[in-house]
Amino acid sequence: MMDFNACRARVYTEDFIRSAFLEQLRGPETDRPKRCLTAVALVLLALAGCRSPATYRTEADEVASDIITAKQEEALGATEPFSIERPSDILRHRLLEGQNLTYSSEASFGTGQLTSIEHWPEPNYPQAAPSGRLTHVAVEPDKPLKLSLVQALEVGAGNSLEYQSRKEDVFRAALALDLTRNDFRNIFSAQAESVLSTDTTATEIENSAAAGLSRSLRDGTDMSAAMAINLANLLTQGGASSLGLSGDATVSIPLMRGSGEHIAAEPLTQAERNVIYELWDFERYKRTFAVSIAQGYFDVLRQMDAVANAQEDYRSSVASARWSSRWADAGRIREIDVDQAVQRELSARNGWISAQERLKNSLDSFKNTIGLPIDALIELDPNDLVQLRGRAEDVLQGIRATSQREASETAPPADAAVQLVPASYEDAGPLEIDGALALKLALKNRLDLQVAIGEVYDAQRDVVVRADALRAGLTLGGTARISDTDDDGSLRFDRGDYAALLTLDLPIERTRERNDYRNSLINLERATRSVQTLEDQIKLSIRRELRSLLESRESLKIQAQSVVVAEKRVRSTTYFLEAGRTEIRNLLEAQDALLTAKNLLTRQVVDYRIAELELQRDLGLLKVNEQGLWREFSPEVIDNVER
Repeated sequence: MMDFNACRARVYTEDFIRSAFLEQLRGPETDRPKRCLTAVALVLLALAGCRSPATYRTEADEVASDIITAKQEEALGATEPFSIERPSDILRHRLLEGQNLTYSSEASFGTGQLTSIEHWPEPNYPQAAPSGRLTHVAVEPDKPLKLSLVQALEVGAGNSLEYQSRKEDVFRAALALDLTRNDFRNIFSAQAESVLSTDTTATEIENSAAAGLSRSLRDGTDMSAAMAINLANLLTQGGASSLGLSGDATVSIPLMRGSGEHIAAEPLTQAERNVIYELWDFERYKRTFAVSIAQGYFDVLRQMDAVANAQEDYRSSVASARWSSRWADAGRIREIDVDQAVQRELSARNGWISAQERLKNSLDSFKNTIGLPIDALIELDPNDLVQLRGRAEDVLQGIRATSQREASETAPPADAAVQLVPASYEDAGPLEIDGALALKLALKNRLDLQVAIGEVYDAQRDVVVRADALRAGLTLGGTARISDTDDDGSLRFDRGDYAALLTLDLPIERTRERNDYRNSLINLERATRSVQTLEDQIKLSIRRELRSLLESRESLKIQAQSVVVAEKRVRSTTYFLEAGRTEIRNLLEAQDALLTAKNLLTRQVVDYRIAELELQRDLGLLKVNEQGLWREFSPEVIDNVER
């Protein structure tokens, strides 16, 4: 809000200027030139009114938004909404309030909840803006909030502190570009001053105003013009013989060093490219962030499954201990077998408790990843893991059927040749594509590689600029000064002061420039090596991830076979124990093996899914929108890449 006293002074001043302006226009025809100059000066003064900080902020937001939209189209071939304003009702804030969580200060709720300090420029900013994601989800005290994977992605985009900082980096780059562009715009300036002077005989007040215009051209030319006016004579038309009007203009044109658009406009070129780089970096970050959310999410679900398995194992151990105790009382097993069963029960309880604590730790880490309070009560939807385990269940069913069929077949002789079956791509997933094709896709679509390649071009331009600084400087300059020295107040161009200047700066001392030039060549070498290093890293990561997909798929089948074998082992050992043909230790070991196999099967299901997402991310083909939701790559459609 604008200061009241400043606005009142502005109104009084504008009323005075408006009256004086109309008075000048109603003057006699013979005095028209003098009065027109007076009217123009009054208009300039009227334009120099006060503007509120909110006006400047809104203007900066509009300029940055326009730049980002234009650069999104240039960098990404598409545009999407972009804002750094965070709603006041994001899930983080609602959880702090709705679940009565502990917090340190008003800052825990964001800038919108801070108490305004003295002299705060905008009393109504930041203000509440209820437009956060998942506003339809009710937050209730002492009741966990349930999130699906899709909701977790949305929450991360709206609540993550690092995600917000990355968006602000893009916004800052846009503002920096606007500031650099301003160096090549028309720059207007205006000022007024009053000088009070006194001596033993008299006291005088001299009021004056000045307005100026400057412009830098992209070829290195600098131009400026200024006009000064005696306000007392101008507004009151007192008895002075002139307006007290004077003007001057200067121009400077580099002819050698510093000349040419490729030199003078280099800061603008770099600022334009910096916005592109920030957008590419942010797009790459969105994809990496989305995959990290999926990793954390599935890690929590895996821990939930581990807790369920540990609980089932604990129940089974308790039952085994009770069964062994009864059989010992009947004299059918030894006391040492009972002790082993009790030890197994205690171990299972410890494993159950440890699994619960690991689940809590992984859940806390996940809440931190998506920007929610660590002590918030949330739970994740296990259906996302159920969908993944459907793949494992299909593998299990196939292995069970194969196991039953093989059981009826005659085993090969013990001395028969062993045929090792290597991993194959017969049942490969859709993303297990050819390695050469994967590398082509990655090198074509990786945005961080595009940034590195762009920085090589930046380094090349810097070499050109540094080399130009080694040249001799030859500058053509000119000045002109005029004033209204006649009684009629008109400007006398024929009596002005004019000067032309040719400046030559010989390249005698160029030690700093010499070293800068040599360093620029070193920087170019480093930028080139950075591209080579990143290219090798991309190839390395893609090849590893393709191997990881193959390994995870084979491990999934192996662990499914282990589960089938462990289930069979538990059943047969139970029968043998009931028949008195084995020891209880064998049953306990079989139960341990089944628990381990189940946990590893779940891990392999999750690992394969994460490997799919990581490959899409590192191929540069995983798309993430402004809400944090991804669109996965379809291997059936590969554009502009030869298979």
